[in-house]
Order: sequence, then C-alpha cells, then structure tokens
Amino acid sequence: MDATKIDIVWVLTASALVFMMQAGFCCLESGSVRSKNSINVAAKNFADFCISAGVFWFVGFGLMFGASYNGLIGTENFLFSLTDPKSATFFVFQLMFCGTATTIVSGAIAERARYSGYLLISLVVALLIYPIFGHWAWGGVFGGDPGWLAALGFVDFAGGTVVHSIAGWVSLAAVIIIGPRTGRFDGSGAPFRSHSLPLAALGVFIIWVGWIGFNGGSTLAATDKVPHIILNTVIAGAFGGLGAMLLGPIMMKRLDVPTMLNGALAGLVAITPAAHCVSTAGAVTIGAVGGGLCVLTSLLLDRWKFDDVVYAFPVHGVAGVWGTMAVALLGDLETLGTGLDRWGQFLAQGTGVLTAAVWAFGISYVLLSLINRFVPLRVSPEAERIGLNVSEHNQSTEQLDILRSMEVQRLTGDFSRPIPVEPNSDIGDIARQYNLVLENLYSAKMEAEQASKAKSNFLASMSHELRTPLNAIIGFSEMINRQYFGPLGSEKYHEYAGDIMHSSRHLLSLVDDILDLSKIEAGRNTLNRSLIDIAALFDDCLRVVTGAIDCNQIYFDIKVPETVSKLFADERAIKQVVLNLLFNAVKFTPPGGLVTLSAREEPGHHILEVSDTGKGIPDEKLERVIEPFQQLHSDPHIAQLGTGLGLSIAKALTEAHDGELQIDSRVGRGTTVRVLLPIRAAADAK
Repeated sequence: MDATKIDIVWVLTASALVFMMQAGFCCLESGSVRSKNSINVAAKNFADFCISAGVFWFVGFGLMFGASYNGLIGTENFLFSLTDPKSATFFVFQLMFCGTATTIVSGAIAERARYSGYLLISLVVALLIYPIFGHWAWGGVFGGDPGWLAALGFVDFAGGTVVHSIAGWVSLAAVIIIGPRTGRFDGSGAPFRSHSLPLAALGVFIIWVGWIGFNGGSTLAATDKVPHIILNTVIAGAFGGLGAMLLGPIMMKRLDVPTMLNGALAGLVAITPAAHCVSTAGAVTIGAVGGGLCVLTSLLLDRWKFDDVVYAFPVHGVAGVWGTMAVALLGDLETLGTGLDRWGQFLAQGTGVLTAAVWAFGISYVLLSLINRFVPLRVSPEAERIGLNVSEHNQSTEQLDILRSMEVQRLTGDFSRPIPVEPNSDIGDIARQYNLVLENLYSAKMEAEQASKAKSNFLASMSHELRTPLNAIIGFSEMINRQYFGPLGSEKYHEYAGDIMHSSRHLLSLVDDILDLSKIEAGRNTLNRSLIDIAALFDDCLRVVTGAIDCNQIYFDIKVPETVSKLFADERAIKQVVLNLLFNAVKFTPPGGLVTLSAREEPGHHILEVSDTGKGIPDEKLERVIEPFQQLHSDPHIAQLGTGLGLSIAKALTEAHDGELQIDSRVGRGTTVRVLLPIRAAADAK
C-alpha cells in the first residue's frame, strides 16, 4: 500500500474516532441532566449532527476552505462533490469537526431550551459562525491563499479555538439569553443532581478515545508525528483531571465527579492547539493548568448565576483560550514555522483568541436575541417542570410514569389502587415498595374511618338514650322549683331543685351538641334547602339568644343590606350555625361590648359574619378553637355556658353546604367569624 492510501486510511479512521465523540457528548449530557430530559438530549445530539452535516456540505465547507476573498471568506466548493479520494477524505474529517462544534452548545443550555430553538442555534453555528472563523484560521489548508489570521501567524493545530472556543463563546451567549433553569439559583441550596454519573463518565471516556482521532488525524497524514501527538493528547487529558482533582477540594471544599470529568475534558481541549509543537512535559503543564482554570471558571459562572449545565464555557471556551496562548508560551517555534519570535507569536495567538471571542460571542448574542424575539428559545415553566421528554417529544420514562400515577392519586384522593410496577428495574423496585407502604396506609385509613363511624354511631345512640331521662329530670325539677303541689318546706329544697334544673339543662345542651355532631360525622344529617330571608333569620336568632342568657349591657347590631338576595340553604342548619356563633360572641363579650350580625354578597358567595368586641383569641390557639370540646377560656363560669362543640358544629354544617368557615381574631380587640356560602345554590333553586 502506498503512502497516499495509508494517509487516507488513517485520516478516515481518525474521522470515525471523531464521529464517536458525538456518542460521547450524548452520553455526557444525558447523564448530567435529570432523567426527565434525557430523551431530549438524544434528540438534540442526533439532529444537530444531521443539520451541521447538511449545512457543511451545502455551504459551510465552501465558506471555510474555498478560494479566499481577501482572507475573509471562501468563495467556492459549495455543494461539495467527490473529486479525488484525498479531497473527499479531508471533507469527511472536517465535517466531523463541524458536528463537534455544534453539539457542544447543547449541553450548556440543557433542560430548558426549546427543541426547535436549539436546531436554529445549530443552524447558525454550522452555517455562519464556525465556517467563517474557520476560514480566517485554516483557510489555506485545502489550498489557495490563507485566511487573514493564518497570514498573521496564528496557529491552532487541531481546533482549540476554531472548534472549542468558538463553541464555548456561543454557549455563553446562549446561556445568558435563555437564562438559568427554574430554581437553579433560588437560594434554596438544593442541587440539580445528574441522573446518571456513570453514564456521564462513560461519555467522557468515549470523547477521550475520539480525541485521539481529533488531534492525531489533524496531521492529515500518517506521519511519524502522530504517536507524539497522541501521547500529548492522552497525557494532557489525564493531568487535566488531576489538576481538577487537586484544586477542586481546595476551592469547592469537596471533590465531585463532574469536576473530575470536566477537568479531563478541559485538559484535552487545552492541548488541542499545541499537541504537535510541545514536549510531553509541556503537555502535562497545559493539561493541568487547563483543568485548574476549568474549576475556577465554573465557580465564577455559579457566582454570576450563569447556568451552564455541563460547564461548556469553562471546558471548551476558557481551556481553548489557554491552550491557544500556550502555543506561544510553550510551543517549539521551529515546529510552528511561522517565522515569528516568541513575542510575535504571542501577539498572533492573542489576536486570534480575541477575534474568536468578539466574533462568536458577539454575532451569536445578536442573532440568538433576534431569533428569541420571534421563536422563543426557552420552553414554558410548566414544560420545564414536567420535563422535555414529554413536552418536546411526547416521550416518557419509568420515573415520570410513576410520578404521574402518584399525582393522579394526590389529585383524586383515591389510594385504593396501586401504581404500575415495571418488572426487573430499579424504578420498579421503588414502585413496588411504594405500593406496599400505600397498602398499609390504606388499610390503616379504612380501619380509622370504621372506628370513627362506630364512635359516631355510638355517640348518636347514647345521646338519644340520654335525652329521655334528662327531659324527665328537667320537667320534675321545674315542677318542684315552682312548687306546683305545695310548699317544699325548707328554702334549701327550693334552691336544690333550681340547681338540678339548671344542671340538667346544661347536660341536655351537651347531649344535643354531641348528637348533632355525631349525626354530621355519620353522614345522617340531611339538608332540606329552601329560600331564606337572611334579615329575618338574624332577628329570630337574636331573640333566642337574648331570651336564653343574660345579655345585659351588651349591644347588638344587625346589618343586612336590602340588596342581599335570599339564601338557598337548610334553614334549621344555618340557624344553628348563627346561634352557635352568637352564643360564643355573647359569652366572651364584656359588659358594654358590641356584637354585630352582618350579611353581604361577593362574587360567587353569600357572606354571613358574627363579630364581637371581646377578649379575642391568641394566634397560637386560633386553630384549636374549631376542634371539638375545646374551650380556651379559663373562667369556669364562662366555660360552663357552653360545650366546646359550637364552632365544630358550625364548621361541619357550613361545609355540608359546600361553604367555608373563617375566623379572624385579635387579642383585646375581638373576633369575627365569617361563613361563606356559595350563591350558585340559590340559582339552582329557581
């Protein structure tokens, strides 16, 4: 086999290795995001290569390697067609480079970028940003006049700037325009965890293997330089990882896997411009510094709240800048062959680096901002929440399916059915354990409900049984107290008969409240709805209260506008609600105080209010007052006036009408209890 054929075989092999980097980037990004976005990653990585390949064939190769117009742009070789095997081989190799440049951006804006928006970004990179700068730096490689940067002596052996820094600057612009993921910098401190770090690590290993072709194939021939270039590449990647491993714990107080992986990638990027012109010791230095710079820049991005998911800018942008400048600092000038001294080479490299930053960041920021105005680059918050797998591709994962099933249970309140179990998977094991817990909780819930129902039935039965003898005691004690059958003799007997009557009435009130509450809890309290005049109901309730207890020196006010419509509800139940609230208000209102009954309408509701100017309820006890048998006042005289069930009954009866009971209270200023009842019921009555 002649030398030309060997060269072709080597470069095509290198092309295949570079193509493998697409799989590596897919694994790296997919493992770095949450599982609900992993399918989206695969879709983006596949699509961007197809787009970049098509665009590069159509126009990109011509712009990059066609005959130069003043060193600015290529003017031929559009719609590239096979001319000879060597040219076709060069095209394939460069096509892989274009694909790499576009796919790097994907990881930076993962988990919130719209799929269609990302494809437009890929189109901009492959069509304009990458090939034009590539012409400036590499324009003369395929023949003809060099690009203007190459003419200055700028050297970028395998694309540390042309491919990686360009992609890094575009990534930074896209990150700024699209913004961080929801919750990424909300101050909670909760990290966004990678769903599979082993997958991400596998991706880095694949990329590392691909870099052998990336740098080794850039000789464009199977020369004796290839082994040294590959050695520098591999060793720089290793020391990039070591640099991150050493600096990470110092700067971050921890050593995490993503930092190690990114350090190795940064080392690989950094050696790319200089792999052919530095010693192995130089490659060690370049790689280690690249890994360290990646750690420092990543911390700065987090501090500035730039959400670069895979830290594409530190890895590719910053490490690419460093590696390109290292050409002048550590490269062998004779090997470079530019004819420049060390300072001249430094200026040429700096010009290329600065130009790449201004060009890639500037043009991408302008174009992406313009695109974002017409085609939003970011998905909606809801789409971001459920994940791009579903929102962008209508695809799901086992984890998401389980979460959906749990969400349905939460919304419906039906926990009687288990969630689906995927056999022979980690997610399936989680689902299986969840179902076991759910089964136990459901059984306990049913037992508790049965016990509660049994209790309510018992109380209802016992309350009914107690009412008959109590009514008899009250009746007989009242006869004795009034001396229907003659004088009692001693005045003490008359006093004792009154005590019996009052105590019996209190006990009957307690039994009646228990009976009412138990009926409600047992679901035996049927509502007989009718149209109710609210003002008349308030008058009736006030007469009952003032006739039942001593209301001396307590003032009452009723406010019911004539515009308030009639209430469609169970009159007995609503009257009981108002009475209970009134009794409570009077009970805790001191002499000279005011109790107000009011009614009004608001959209969708009748609102009944009972307000007092009493002592009020402390905030820490406000939730307890609705609980059964809770009496928050320590005065035994006040306590004996009620059962502690009034508010509980009022709440239960209100909720039976699909209403809501609200309590506002301030210590020393009084309490307002508000009953909200839906107006729609009245419309149903008509």
